[in-house]
Amino acid sequence: MRLRSTSWEICFAFALAVVAVLAVAAPARAIERTFAGSAQIDYLFVPTAKGLDANTGNGNTYDGFTLEATLKVAVDITDHVSANVKVCYGCHGFEVDMAYFDLRAFDELNVRAGRFSPAFGAFNLRHDVANQKLSDKPLPYDMGRMLRNTYWNAGVVPAPFPDNGVEIDGTHWIGEGAQLDYAVYGVAGFRTLGANVTDINFVESHLPSFYVDNNARPTAGARLALTLKPSRLSDVSFGVSGLAGTYDDKNQLLYAIGGVDFSIRVQRTSFRMEYLVRRTEFDDAPASQPYFKYQFAPSQGDYFMKHGAYAELEQPIVRDLDLVARVDGLARFGNVPAGTPDLTDRSSVLRETLGFAYGIERNIRLKLSGECYEWSDKDAYGRDVDVAVHAAVVGSF
Repeated sequence: MRLRSTSWEICFAFALAVVAVLAVAAPARAIERTFAGSAQIDYLFVPTAKGLDANTGNGNTYDGFTLEATLKVAVDITDHVSANVKVCYGCHGFEVDMAYFDLRAFDELNVRAGRFSPAFGAFNLRHDVANQKLSDKPLPYDMGRMLRNTYWNAGVVPAPFPDNGVEIDGTHWIGEGAQLDYAVYGVAGFRTLGANVTDINFVESHLPSFYVDNNARPTAGARLALTLKPSRLSDVSFGVSGLAGTYDDKNQLLYAIGGVDFSIRVQRTSFRMEYLVRRTEFDDAPASQPYFKYQFAPSQGDYFMKHGAYAELEQPIVRDLDLVARVDGLARFGNVPAGTPDLTDRSSVLRETLGFAYGIERNIRLKLSGECYEWSDKDAYGRDVDVAVHAAVVGSF
């Protein structure tokens, strides 16, 4: 449910007030207060777009300048209680990304309640623009910046995806060389409002608004990760994540998402891989038939599958210059809404990215990257290859 703009302005002003209060007037018994933030200005140029404007005829791409910024306050209230508030701004507008309390009994047991990003996947832990060397997120975690975005409806899971709920998590150390992390949670989940729904609506699930669960049934999820530390300068991590729930008003259409991740770091060289898959049911009632491009198949008429994966290498060249190479992609199998161009019942996209990140000053970095999209389906102009260039400046404090 979306409030009027005046109501949202009141909510956002209240969130900023909370940030200010926690920053300057935390209780006297607070142990520690941390105030942090980041901002990135990025320019996207798509030379292969018709008329050099990727915002038209290419699925409403964010061509031109875009800004992503965050402000965060973390307060340790007691040895066992802490609070976090984070406000972010981006292509989705203003949003309260975090507003939660942590109640920690010991390392293996922590209870989190409020608004937070559920523990899913490895990239979600470093989604902030200051924590990654490329301007763009991997396609499985894209939340609206990829080319042909409208037709593909973004990636598998948007990052970040803040939600309201409760999470229980913890960390257990196995000797000095291994760390086991777990999390289980219940959150409101993704949604789509109205009848004849065909997919999760990221706009209705993620835009800054006052959230009320459309079907009053939570989404449940969990994550388990193991990190091995062979030496002080290296580590290896394995993780598995999953979540499932319903997204329609009637609480009948199920979505289920699973993912596995692997990463290895040796000194300053890092290599990461993730694979995600989402199964999404849609309304196949007779009244919904005109909303789809194809007749329903007897064995797979009421759902589609969306797969996503990426592999990424970060390699320092000199002290302040890093090279980043990434290969990522999406594949979608199943029926699609009628009138959707550039998408069939078996569509895919592969993207290769080569980028550089240069630290010009402490906490200030320049980013430059080139992307090549290879589509399985030609667009209205007969193209199945697109090129995009990102140039960005990012800072943090």
